[in-house]
Amino acid sequence: MNGTRDVFAIPLEDGAHLVYAPLHGVAFAATSGMVAALSAVLRGSEGGDQDVAALARETGLLRRPPSPVTRRRGTPTPTEVTLFLTTACNLRCTYCYASAGDAPATYMTMDVAKQGIDFVIDNARREGAPFAGVHYHGGGEPSVHWNLMTESLAYARERAGGLPVIAASAGNGVFTDRQIDWMIANLNGGMSLSFDGLPEAHDKHRPTVRGTGSSARVMHTMRRFTDADYPYAVRLTVTAEQIPLLPDSIEFVLSNFTPKRVQVEPAYQLGRHAGEPDAETEEFIAAYREAQGRAARFGHELIYSAARVGTLTNHFCGITQDNFCLSPAGNVSACFEAFSEDNEFADVFFYGSPGADGYTFDMDRLDRLRDLGVEHRSFCDGCFAKWNCAGDCYHKSLATNGRGEFTGSQRCHITRELVKDQLLTRIAGSGGLIWRDDHTGEPCGVHGGTNE
Repeated sequence: MNGTRDVFAIPLEDGAHLVYAPLHGVAFAATSGMVAALSAVLRGSEGGDQDVAALARETGLLRRPPSPVTRRRGTPTPTEVTLFLTTACNLRCTYCYASAGDAPATYMTMDVAKQGIDFVIDNARREGAPFAGVHYHGGGEPSVHWNLMTESLAYARERAGGLPVIAASAGNGVFTDRQIDWMIANLNGGMSLSFDGLPEAHDKHRPTVRGTGSSARVMHTMRRFTDADYPYAVRLTVTAEQIPLLPDSIEFVLSNFTPKRVQVEPAYQLGRHAGEPDAETEEFIAAYREAQGRAARFGHELIYSAARVGTLTNHFCGITQDNFCLSPAGNVSACFEAFSEDNEFADVFFYGSPGADGYTFDMDRLDRLRDLGVEHRSFCDGCFAKWNCAGDCYHKSLATNGRGEFTGSQRCHITRELVKDQLLTRIAGSGGLIWRDDHTGEPCGVHGGTNE
């Protein structure tokens, strides 16, 4: 039924099918005969199965579905800024996408941070936004540039006056107690921590600068966050040889800590991990499924960045939505992974520079980014997960396929399998008959899929 009103019949075992109409927000299991009858009804054939026709009417499959396609236009007026404070790091992770620490570090100045903060606060006031956002990320560990992190946020809150400021950060969790106290008190948007689960798994790939394990320090941070009921997320990166440890790692995390969400991604072959064994495999899918079962015992559903049932969008992340990130030099990038002007794809993702009255934007480059929605990817046409994954990470596709037409990757297979799993779980949770989506999901935000 692919292409028939965006209704898909996904084969299951024993001749069964999973019928999924993402734009209608409907999924249910069906026999082969029911699929054939439904296809006839959707084509408008006379004399079709009346029970199936009634089901199609009742689930809205005969109506034209809403479109999830949106596109930004005009000069950007962002109300949130992500500051890439530094490329320095206190860890030497074996799979670091940025190879942080291998080259001389760069550091943002307060003047660069102030200009970005002023710009988004002024936009927020002009646009009547409910808050301004200040976030911390980058090719290094933001907390290493501690004075600027604390001083820039203090400046933002003073500059905003009565306008609320939401602040969040990604981090490696190797913090002092003084830093933890400040984060709990000031990062009201939460923290996303990189932690690989079992201490032996974490320490093998996330050593300190001195080559010692970092798991004890990260677990101390998580215990402090847990004791304070502070909202934090955990991100696990899984290398090929540690795929068998994933279920136990998930159980370890959820048995000992209370993250609001847990994200799992296979290590990507980029930066220090270039040329290493591929983790985007059938073995990863099997281990993820077992880990998902363990997580369910704790009331959690694992997150994989491209498998997002409940989200209907043509945008995987902010690169197509005027994401406003500042490099240490003060230039504007749309991508968290393109944190430096030296990035291989800087000419794709950097679209602005500081000017006398704010920022000067290369509108041609920005419009090309805005046009990277999944509706423009011919490879994705006819894929049942298209509006959930929205084409996945564009930085990854460039690194995998180059600058030509996207031709897919092993991640596409992982995404389809995990979306299918999510649909079956939701159908079972709805009584085993029909699952209906309320379309309240949001596209992926600060923490994407690249190794961190």
